[in-house]
Amino acid sequence: QEDLEALIAEFQSLDAKKTQVIETSCPPPSPRLNGSLCAHPEKDELILFGGEYFNGQKTYLYNEVYVYNIRKNSWSKVEIPNPPPRRCAHQAAVVPTAGGQLWVFGGEFASPNGEQFYHYKDLWVLHLATKTWEQIKASGGPSGRSGHRMVACKRQLFVFGGFHESARDYIYYNDVYAFNLDSFTWSKLAPSGIGPAPRSGCQMATTPEGSIIIYGGYSKQRIKKDVDKGTLHTDMLKTEAQGGRALEEDKWAWSRLNPSGVKPTPRSGFSVAIGPNNRSLLFGGVHDEEEEESIEGDFFNDIYFYDIGKNRWFPGQLKGPKSEKRKRRRGRQADAEGAGDEEMEKQPPQGPVEIVKEVVAEDGTVMTIKQVISGPAEEKERSESEEEEEDGALGQQVEPCPRSNAMLAVKHGVLYVYGGMFEVGDRQFTLSDLYSIDLHKMEEWKVLVEMDPKAQEWLEESESDEEDDDTEGAEGGEEEEESSEEESEDEGGEDQHPSVQPDEKHADYLSRTEQYWIKLARSNMGPDAKEKKVVKVAHAMAKTFYEDSV
Repeated sequence: QEDLEALIAEFQSLDAKKTQVIETSCPPPSPRLNGSLCAHPEKDELILFGGEYFNGQKTYLYNEVYVYNIRKNSWSKVEIPNPPPRRCAHQAAVVPTAGGQLWVFGGEFASPNGEQFYHYKDLWVLHLATKTWEQIKASGGPSGRSGHRMVACKRQLFVFGGFHESARDYIYYNDVYAFNLDSFTWSKLAPSGIGPAPRSGCQMATTPEGSIIIYGGYSKQRIKKDVDKGTLHTDMLKTEAQGGRALEEDKWAWSRLNPSGVKPTPRSGFSVAIGPNNRSLLFGGVHDEEEEESIEGDFFNDIYFYDIGKNRWFPGQLKGPKSEKRKRRRGRQADAEGAGDEEMEKQPPQGPVEIVKEVVAEDGTVMTIKQVISGPAEEKERSESEEEEEDGALGQQVEPCPRSNAMLAVKHGVLYVYGGMFEVGDRQFTLSDLYSIDLHKMEEWKVLVEMDPKAQEWLEESESDEEDDDTEGAEGGEEEEESSEEESEDEGGEDQHPSVQPDEKHADYLSRTEQYWIKLARSNMGPDAKEKKVVKVAHAMAKTFYEDSV
């Protein structure tokens, strides 16, 4: 604990040297998860703060502020003096006061080796109009924690749940606190009735009347020495003020909700947002199959909506672009009437288009292979076998690959999904892509920032240079990542795959290099993966590399 506090203090002394606000345009932020993404209350902007990245050896934490300009599809980095210490798994909420305020509470700092944690209990506000950070010192707030949830409602911030982990033990919470945005005071609510079991990573939403709804989440219990049992919660509860005013001095009470419709399948690590039409939503997550020795994860990329007024869940289903449907339905008639649509469709897509292929094993592990198509010319050259494999669907819809711990924000009814991670065997892929989908239309996902997870560095533990200076490593993490992403596949040591020879057919390339790809797939998936599955993944990787090369 003291070591971590010293490390945090050292980072803060580095931050204190910054004396002015510096805003610079920049490439998209490096890969990360467990940060916060919020929509600016007045501008067409999204604000990204904090998060973490793990490269196989070291954990990096961030406290930069990045701003995404929705209209320009561009990023800028805003360096602001005296920011909160770097953190992840915190919570952020935006209120429209005085040109917009971003409130941040809690979260955690991890030692570079990822084995020690420091949990924050501090409260900060970023004044968006003046671009200044301010720490709000008010007593009586929640204890240090991460994985909690926080929402703003009726001039208050409500905080629920989360967990605290030390070297020896951990504890999950189910308490509720309110912070008054007028008096700047904390109060602990004590609702009557049976509340939710302690948990982290749940969905927390408020109703227009000021009630609070809790769904799902994760907790674990120690069942014997060194053996923990995880629980995926799927229950739903509501707490409301008996006086109906949702003030902290009111008496609150818990009640159980039994929603209708199709509930999300059990999962943890899902991401949450409030959508239009009084609906909350969750995206993605992971369902871990916990064995004695290992955990196999089944990752998701689906959306579920909860209609707060109707107390009903339903899955979000893509309807497909309208222009395509009309052409199919009316055939040639559309050629004349929909000429405008067709011209648009004939133009090359803005930027690269991503085709996502997934190999799903029997045990649920998802290996995601991504292929980037830069324009229609390349589409024509794709082989017949590939078209057959995709059932002839040349215009296969793009979508975010399955992931957990992504960052979500909704602005003007459009959902934005940034980053997160998925795992294959023992390897973690951290993402830096950005997707959007119009929640009113639910027609198609759009790729705003592309990323190829295969290009990401991953350092095996054995390679670790343990004498690294921790501060320098954590400070320099971002530059290291960005430079490693920019390396071309030809330069990268572990990415130097067997090259495709001139005019070499796919089948010949595969038979010549199959053992290499099997070895690579095996190293990614771990020694326990089934041989059949390893071969399948190896062939998929080889095929993707072959197609990218020719």
